[in-house]
Amino acid sequence: MRAAAMRIEVHIPQSSSLKDKRRVVRPFVEGLRRVASLSVSEVDHHDAWQRAAFGVAIAAPEAAELQRLVDRVRRYVDDQLEMSVVDVQLTYMENLDG
Repeated sequence: MRAAAMRIEVHIPQSSSLKDKRRVVRPFVEGLRRVASLSVSEVDHHDAWQRAAFGVAIAAPEAAELQRLVDRVRRYVDDQLEMSVVDVQLTYMENLDG
């Protein structure tokens, strides 16, 4: 098994309240989860109106599949119109086979 952890930090320029932020964040998180049944959570900037950070856990049976999933997540994030990517950090876990 192969796994990776991704931290995605975004800026939400049109947000002027936490309610505006939730309107953008909720569908983003749900969409990421649908990309490949990923585990996703908002992990930072909870009280900031225009900033959010997400943690994404990605697992796959083989390295090639893991890379394909990482690429899908990155494309999904880059395609978001209501937010801009500030930073993406990707950490691959060691070989998790037995």
